[in-house]
Amino acid sequence: DFHWVPLEDHVIYSGNLFQYIEETKKWRNRFCVVPHNYGLVLYENKLAYDRVLQPRVLVNSAGYKILTSLDQYLELVNSSLPGATPKSGNTPILKCPTQFPLILWHPYARHYYFCVMTGKEQEKWRAVFQDCVRHCNNGISEDSKVEAPAFTDAVRMYRQSKEQYGTWDMLCGNETQILSNLVMEELAPELKSAIGPRLKGKTQERQRTWIQISDAVYRMVYDQTKAQYDAMVTKCELERPQMESTIRTDMDQIITSKEHLASKIRAFVLPKAEICVRNHVQPYISSILEALMTPTSQGFAEVREVFFKEVTDMNMNIVNEGGPEKLVEYMEKLSHLAFHPVKMQSCYEKMDQLKLEGLQQRFDVSSTSVFKQRAQIHMRQQMDDAVHTFETLLHQELGKLQGKDDLCKSIQRILERVLKKYDYDSSTVRKKFFREALLQITIPFLLKKLAPTCKGELAKFQELIFEDFASFILVENTYEEVVLQSVMKDIMQAVKEAAVQRKHNLYRDSMVMHNSDPNLHLLGEGIPIDWGEEYSSQSDAEPAADKRRRAKQVVSVIQDDEGALPYESGTEPEELAPQATRGSPDSVKEIREMLEKEVLKEPAGPADVEAEERLTNGTVVTQESAPTSLAEPSPSSAEHQANADSHKPSDKETGEEVSALGRERSPEPAEPAATGSMGTTESGEAVQTEF
Repeated sequence: DFHWVPLEDHVIYSGNLFQYIEETKKWRNRFCVVPHNYGLVLYENKLAYDRVLQPRVLVNSAGYKILTSLDQYLELVNSSLPGATPKSGNTPILKCPTQFPLILWHPYARHYYFCVMTGKEQEKWRAVFQDCVRHCNNGISEDSKVEAPAFTDAVRMYRQSKEQYGTWDMLCGNETQILSNLVMEELAPELKSAIGPRLKGKTQERQRTWIQISDAVYRMVYDQTKAQYDAMVTKCELERPQMESTIRTDMDQIITSKEHLASKIRAFVLPKAEICVRNHVQPYISSILEALMTPTSQGFAEVREVFFKEVTDMNMNIVNEGGPEKLVEYMEKLSHLAFHPVKMQSCYEKMDQLKLEGLQQRFDVSSTSVFKQRAQIHMRQQMDDAVHTFETLLHQELGKLQGKDDLCKSIQRILERVLKKYDYDSSTVRKKFFREALLQITIPFLLKKLAPTCKGELAKFQELIFEDFASFILVENTYEEVVLQSVMKDIMQAVKEAAVQRKHNLYRDSMVMHNSDPNLHLLGEGIPIDWGEEYSSQSDAEPAADKRRRAKQVVSVIQDDEGALPYESGTEPEELAPQATRGSPDSVKEIREMLEKEVLKEPAGPADVEAEERLTNGTVVTQESAPTSLAEPSPSSAEHQANADSHKPSDKETGEEVSALGRERSPEPAEPAATGSMGTTESGEAVQTEF
């Protein structure tokens, strides 16, 4: 009973599946609703949802993996169980009533078990769950261009101080989740050695007990971390005015001091770094790039194909079904194409082919999932940009058209224009993605290689910084900028050469499509077209203020002047510009930007007083910038700025927050729930909340 409901009542998709209830060890039917923030909300049944009863379970899926076989699950559970790994052939931790399980696995938090009746259903729900994970993995609010990079810088440098370089799979979720994962990364081995020997019973009993213990500890860690993080944010906000005043007053001196420090560190580090790059990195750049380019380019080609097919099918249907009056229905469906998990799945799964083989071990890449998710986010964005451009151009043409034939010819002509734009935009996006991925793979490797000879010597450079400026100029950051410089030219050259070969349909940076489509620059920012309200005279259409917000700028790099990809508040236009329009990467400003921005810049919509408490993974599209540096990126999308009806799941219901009262009695913002509570019982009133 799976059905697609595009953003109707702010619900993305919903349907029935079976859930295993650990407390009763029984399988029960559940009605699953995914609201616009991509949390999972589970109700007793559809009737309970329709009657506005409180949901059974609320899950934020950040950090989870979606498994579709019990063997996969057992392997992960056995590897995390304290003590000796159980022999194969053990009784599994649960028995599935069908051959089509769906399991949400997390290294620290509780697990969720579902199953469906057919393989087709399993594939659909897997696509839905993966969409949820992709969105929830980026829970960091990025209203500011300062806090988010500072936070991820701090996390990365803390891990580096523990000799942990390379990508990190658990840099996902909101700040508190990320910090909790950081604590658990160190705490879990200690817990295993302390508690492991005391676990009793058969293998499956010990497995269940360990999962419960780990989940309970994770919740306690989360509560304490949240309190401490909130206190730190408050402290930083109080200190901010004074720091900003100092910066404004002493900016010239700070810049001069920073450049002096950088020149000294460069003289010390660059010779060593360049030798390291020449011997250990440069020979492998082309191999890494080729491994990245093949699946990524196939994925973007599939996006193009899916978009072409949808528009062509729509055009044929208009011919066969009576013309313009059907246009509203089809355009409403088309406008949500980028968020249709099943239709987009053929694009996303191309990235599953990504393998770095021996390169992964050489460069200490813990997993390729970080790059897969990043590329998938770009695919979704490019699809939605193409749809938006198409519907905007079509909307401009409608007043001039006479009859069905005119409409169909116009649709075909606009489709060709949009595909031309897509080819150029997707080339720019892919090249940017390749540069960032190469940096993420090589920079941590270089830092690790250089640490024995360079790290211990950095302290002596501290004396070059005036004490008054010590808060603004950090030796370690400047050192990393120099390391970045050492490899940047090789990376830029490799991507440039790949574009010249045109093997993967990449345009050269110097190629600008002069006046190729003069009307495209007329596309400005604005609210998406409401086809239903404008063309079907329905009075109950969604208010304009509640419509999902798109990227402010849809005009692309087709113009020569200041060409940039679509961007929103919270991203730097220059950061997204094609390389031909950018300054030299040797400049301190750009190097710093590229080093700092390790998480996706998620453009924020109108400020909300509860922004910090909401799950910030939205359904809707605005343009994201991508991570350009060292840590694992957190895929993201812009928050859908809509006020859900009081009887529908709110933003908070799938985060660490959940309304303590029934929704029908609580029009006020949801209050924090006791996240330490351990699950629900089949008869209890408690609501399981995940972080």
